Amino acid sequence: MGAHYDTYDYPSYWEGRQYEHQSEVEAIKAFLNKIPETKTILEIGAGYGRLTSSYAFRAKKITLSDPSSKLLSQARQKFNSKNFYFVHSAIENLPGKIKPKSMDLIVCVRVFHHIKDIEGAIEIMCNLLKNRGYLILEFANKKHFKATVSEFFKGNLTFPLDIFPKDLRSKKSIRDAALPFLNYHPEVIKHKLIECDFDILEVRSVSNIRSPRLKSLLPLDTLISIEKKLQIPFGFINFGPSIFLLAQKRPH
Repeated sequence: MGAHYDTYDYPSYWEGRQYEHQSEVEAIKAFLNKIPETKTILEIGAGYGRLTSSYAFRAKKITLSDPSSKLLSQARQKFNSKNFYFVHSAIENLPGKIKPKSMDLIVCVRVFHHIKDIEGAIEIMCNLLKNRGYLILEFANKKHFKATVSEFFKGNLTFPLDIFPKDLRSKKSIRDAALPFLNYHPEVIKHKLIECDFDILEVRSVSNIRSPRLKSLLPLDTLISIEKKLQIPFGFINFGPSIFLLAQKRPH
């Protein structure tokens, strides 16, 4: 993310995306029901605090981190009580700013698509978590249903087996050093988590009916009601564009 988001109106991006937002909130809420009492929560890439209200009631100390000073300032205005702390930092610099093994839960949503070194990022989160701490991690799914069908009709029959990330930037954006926008193969993310001492407890497929036509035809409440029923079964087949994982750090 970085300073790129200082020049981008990220809150405006979410206007008209109530379905996508609420789908993510529902996934987080479902995971929270499986997590015991938490005292400390860190949200990495918290931005302006879009998702913070969905979990903030669960802890006495909440740390919001983001590399964008602009977005973090907006979050600070929104959450100004004494149990909130704010850290201006990219994920790779967090070890120097947050005490190791100090967090019961880390939330990291819509961050990994900007990260090339996912193994390093996962190791950092593991080190910041207490033993048996929890991680809610989201990533953009390379082999979601629409992408798989599209590649199939192009004759790319081995697409589901291709484990390398796909960068969705245009050639011009890459030349201009724009942020990477990487879709990851689910099995790669899962493998890296397991290698870094995490057990995966649950997988949810999110934003499964992200169709402009359906969004225009069906009320939001109906869309979310359907979404909630689809997240777990569709998680088994990595159907949606966004995958949410609930993982727990193994004790050392």
